[in-house]
Amino acid sequence: MIPGGGQPNMQQLLQQAQKMQQDLSRAQEELARTEVDGQAGGGLVKATVTGSGELRGLVIAPEAVDPEDTETLADLVVAAVQAAGENARALQQQKLGPLAQGLGGGIPGLPF
Repeated sequence: MIPGGGQPNMQQLLQQAQKMQQDLSRAQEELARTEVDGQAGGGLVKATVTGSGELRGLVIAPEAVDPEDTETLADLVVAAVQAAGENARALQQQKLGPLAQGLGGGIPGLPF
C-alpha cells in the first residue's frame, strides 16, 4: 500500500523491474566480454580472466620455470589466478553493485 491509501501502480512497477532486468543483462554481457589481469612473482606469471571470472589465459615467463622447483611455479600460477579473480570481483562490484542496490540487496551467485 502507498501512504494515503492509494494502490501501487503495478504497470509502473513491472516496467521498472523489466528495465532493471535489461540493465542487469547488459552489464553481465559486458562483464563476460571484458578481460582483467592478475600477476604474481613480479610479473613472472600473468593470468587473464573475464569480468565474470572465466580463466582465459595464462602466461609464464621462461625464467619462472625451474624443473627442480615446480612447486614455486605452481604457487605463482595460483597467486596470479587469484589476483585476476579479485580484479574480476572488483569489476563485478563496479558494474553490478548499483544494479543490486536497486533490487534491494545482493544478486544470488555474486559475492556482494
